[in-house]
Amino acid sequence: MKKFIAIMLSLLLVITWLGGCSSNQGTEAKKETLNLRFPTASTTGAVYPLGAALANLWNNNIEGINVSAEASNGGVQNLNLMADGDADISVAVTSIITEQRQGINAFEGRPYDGVRILTSLYANYNQVVVRKGIGFDSYRDIKGKTFAVGAPGSTMEVETKNHTLKAGLKYPDDFKAQFVGPTESLDLLRNKQIDGFFMMAGIPTAAVTEALATADAKILSIEEDIISTLQAEYPWYIRAVIPAGTYDGQDEDVVTTAIKIMLICDESVPEDVAYNLVKVMWENIDSLKATNKVVENMKLEDAAKDTAGIPLHPGAERYYKEKGVL
Repeated sequence: MKKFIAIMLSLLLVITWLGGCSSNQGTEAKKETLNLRFPTASTTGAVYPLGAALANLWNNNIEGINVSAEASNGGVQNLNLMADGDADISVAVTSIITEQRQGINAFEGRPYDGVRILTSLYANYNQVVVRKGIGFDSYRDIKGKTFAVGAPGSTMEVETKNHTLKAGLKYPDDFKAQFVGPTESLDLLRNKQIDGFFMMAGIPTAAVTEALATADAKILSIEEDIISTLQAEYPWYIRAVIPAGTYDGQDEDVVTTAIKIMLICDESVPEDVAYNLVKVMWENIDSLKATNKVVENMKLEDAAKDTAGIPLHPGAERYYKEKGVL
């Protein structure tokens, strides 16, 4: 009898131990972290610091995720990374997201329809920054100049090409193109190695601020006929104004074009995760505005507007319906 009791006690201990192991394994599984990769843009633009702030906000307020924000060449690269499975969250303007869905221009033969919108962010302004005193007074004066168009495959390069072609010029044959990003462009402008550069970003943005302060530069208005020609072919363009005083030394309004930039994610991001991403962002929008001037005019009621027909992520859609903005 004693032997039988001893055997039963041993079995009970084994069962308890196995149960504990199973429970611990379950707990460990629950604690597994979902890593989300977040390419943003150049470090000198407005998107990179916003991406870093968002990643920090999410990591501190949502359990079970780790968002890694990093610099990139901007929207085209971001979308290619997402299509290749190397990005989960990112930012891009509606124009190139549409082109990727259709598999045209920079995405020729490689259509991808997996992008989903988390929220509409703000208008991204095209800013043509040129040196003063060299006869660069209209966009068409780019002809014959040395001009930085953006890194290869970047949103800025796409924008430079679109505006140059609609100005009736050949791209890039009618000028000396430098395929570099904002940081390099700023250094080249300061050293008078280029005559100007194209910048697409929210306003104000650091590279333009520094150019006007340290490189004796100005921002050009884009001719009205170029704007109307762009709008006729690409309905996502809006005629926009950079108000006087946006930058130190900018004494007049600057007329230009702008496109809405979106915070996006891949369709594979779980619904609950996408829901929490937008929820935490909007519940902390005032703290984001305090450190990122580019989003100071963002409003919840505009979160699902100007999406150019690109679908919302179901998690974001659920949140906006709860808040009554859909």
